[in-house]
Amino acid sequence: MIDYGEEQRNELEALQSIYPDSFTVLLENPPSFTITVTSEAGENDETVQTTLKFTYSEKYPDEAPLYEIFSQENLEDDVSDILKLLAVQAEENLGMVMIFTLVAAVQEKLNEIVDQIKTRREEEKKQKERKNFLSWKAKFDAELLEIKKKWMKEEEQAGKNKLSGKQLFETDHNLDTSDIQFLEDAGNNVEVDESLFQEMDDLELEDDGDDPDYNPADPGSDSTD
Repeated sequence: MIDYGEEQRNELEALQSIYPDSFTVLLENPPSFTITVTSEAGENDETVQTTLKFTYSEKYPDEAPLYEIFSQENLEDDVSDILKLLAVQAEENLGMVMIFTLVAAVQEKLNEIVDQIKTRREEEKKQKERKNFLSWKAKFDAELLEIKKKWMKEEEQAGKNKLSGKQLFETDHNLDTSDIQFLEDAGNNVEVDESLFQEMDDLELEDDGDDPDYNPADPGSDSTD
């Protein structure tokens, strides 16, 4: 016959040794106690924590102990998951002392929760950075578009103000009169030496075309020979 009381007392002594700083006896009959479980440190040394309360049933460990979340920190959305985990572990370990196994399972769960919190915060940070970037980019694109519109408007206005050669000629009234004046001034400044034409009249031009012996290619040919 199993001595349930003996097995329970032996487990209590072992638990006090394993968890000296987090084990607290609440009642001796029926044996009731708490064990505080804290996760590993997460981002910025943040942790999640729960205090589990256990009460031995009369035929424990052949029966599951009573358990509940006695207190918790940062576990509002995870309490139900921890209770489900305890139920599964208790069912799987019937017939043997199981408090250490239950506490170890919760410890692992808390560490997972810390990792999930870290991952979630990193994702939120990335989303915030992306949102800020998209906001900045939208503002930058709007400013760039305004600059482009202004530049195109200035280019269009410059094109309208630019005159063709004909327009320049028509709009500059000084061009036609200045050209005419240049020609008139040039004509008036040309001096002709009439004596040159008089000297040409005094020149005697010889006509050797009638001499049959004249050879223009022979420098020694003479029509008088």
